[in-house]
Formats: sequence, C-alpha cells, structure tokens
Amino acid sequence: MDGVYAEDDKGRIIFHPVPPPSDKEVARVAERIARRIEKLMIRRGLAPQGDSLEGDAFGNAQPLLAELYGASISGRIAAGPRAGRQVARVGNDLDLEETEVVAGPRCASVSGVNLHANVCIPAHDRMGLERLIRYACRPPVAAERLSVLPDGRLLYRLKRRWRDGTTHVIFEQLELIEKLAALVPAPRFNLVRYSGVLAPSASWRRYVIPAEPADDFISHSGCTSNKCIASASEKSPNKAGCRPRNYSWSELMRRVFSVDVLECPDCGGRMRILCAINPPSAIRKILDCLGLPSKPPPISSAKLEQDSNELLFF
Repeated sequence: MDGVYAEDDKGRIIFHPVPPPSDKEVARVAERIARRIEKLMIRRGLAPQGDSLEGDAFGNAQPLLAELYGASISGRIAAGPRAGRQVARVGNDLDLEETEVVAGPRCASVSGVNLHANVCIPAHDRMGLERLIRYACRPPVAAERLSVLPDGRLLYRLKRRWRDGTTHVIFEQLELIEKLAALVPAPRFNLVRYSGVLAPSASWRRYVIPAEPADDFISHSGCTSNKCIASASEKSPNKAGCRPRNYSWSELMRRVFSVDVLECPDCGGRMRILCAINPPSAIRKILDCLGLPSKPPPISSAKLEQDSNELLFF
C-alpha cells in the first residue's frame, strides 16, 4: 500500500499516505531481501558450500528438480541431446553476449532478486486493479503464440522483443515440458502472500478490509440472490443482508473469454433463461432432436510408446 496505518490518541485506525519510493530506496530494499534470502537458504541447508553439493540438501533430495530449476533460471536446457546449451533463439541482430540489464524507474535487480515498485493503482480505479490482477494471474504460455515447425519443434513468439533482439524461441517438445515443470509450485505452496495489516491473522485487518463487497456486482434477473437482497432490505434496511459476492456465470464468461454467451448469434438480441432442465434423459432427448451430440467424447488413456529415436507421449 502507498502508506501506513497508525492508531491515534482516540484508538482510531488512520491511514497516512506516503510519497512513492525513490530508486535508491528500492535498490536498498532489494539488497536487504537478497541478503535475507541468502541467510535463509544457508540456515535451511539449501545453499551449496563452494563448488561442492554436499551442503545442498534440496539438490541431494530432489536432483531432477534442482537441475530443472538451475537450467530454467540460466536460460539453458537441462536434459536431452542439447543439455547444457542455451535455448535456441530467433531474431534480428542477435547479441548473445549482452548481459547488461537496464533497470526502469523504481526497479532494482540484486543477486537474482528483481524488485518492481513502479505500479500504482488509485483507490477507486477498479479497472486498473483488474488489469493488474489479470497480469499477475496470466498463464506461463499463450497458446495463440505457440506453433509447430515442420520438423516437429515448437516455435514460441514473444510478446515483446528482448533487448538482445530475440523475437522467437525454439524448443524441442520435451524441452518445453521441462521449462513448464520448473514453474509448477510445490504442493500447498501459496503463490500470493499478504503481510502487515493485510495478513490473515493481523489484529487490525477487520478495520482495514471493507466488510461489504463492492457495489459493482452483476447478477442476472433469475438469480435468487436478488430476492434475498430485496427481502433483507425490507426487513432490516440498516444491514447489509445477503448480497452476492461473485459475478454471474454469463458475466464471468464475458470477462474471462470475451464471449457474450447471452447474445443471440442470429439477431444480436439478448437471450434469457427460460428454465433449467435437470434429468439427463430429458437433456439427451432434446440434444438428439436438435441434431447435437448427446454423449461426451471418449477420453483417451495416457500411454507411453517407445519409438526408435525418441519417446512419444500421448
């Protein structure tokens, strides 16, 4: 948050805004984080001692994962005939020796720790907050930018050109799998963590987090929550009632996939829900009458076929 919470003389929790950090302050924070991570790794026995791996507890317990992680962060291939080589890159005027990292405003990189503090979302900018959350939740690979070359290799087009001129990267099929495997989090590992007054057990959290959901929720006319809101407002107008906290299914489809499922493809008018059909037998009869498939496609079992040159996974 762009500020701090403090308690005044009357016991009220007051928010005090602070100006944005300077580049030196961001670099100082990044240095502190790098030092604390190094101390934590040494304390837990995760840091190798010199050139020996005797003190690397994780490398001894999970050698394959350790090799995948190391190859992933260094931009190299971990296994296969190209093990140890760099990822194949395609572009204009490639400079493979370029190592200089140009830091942007309020950004710092120290010992592999990258800290970015130049994103600011105003208090009531809901769309800006949604764009930031969408960026944080984006998948590792965009399927529309992935294509198959004639020789079977995979070509991935980058969204933006790298500083060394790279516009595409090329993977063997197993090479791409190993890069994706390095991104899979460990079981029960939280990717999003909150600290300070936003932490789950913080004593001031109930004073900071709004008790009621945002007013921009959307629900369709047949949703039972609307009736619940109306009845609750009539009985107790001073209470929040049972307001829905989630978007309707059609609104979620529109926001996630940019598809308006309630728009008629023929006339462009708005469709509405007439009824809900639950019995499977009735659903199959309706689909058969409309000439639509009433049975799901068969699921192929995973199997491993041994080829003369490589292993093929289906």
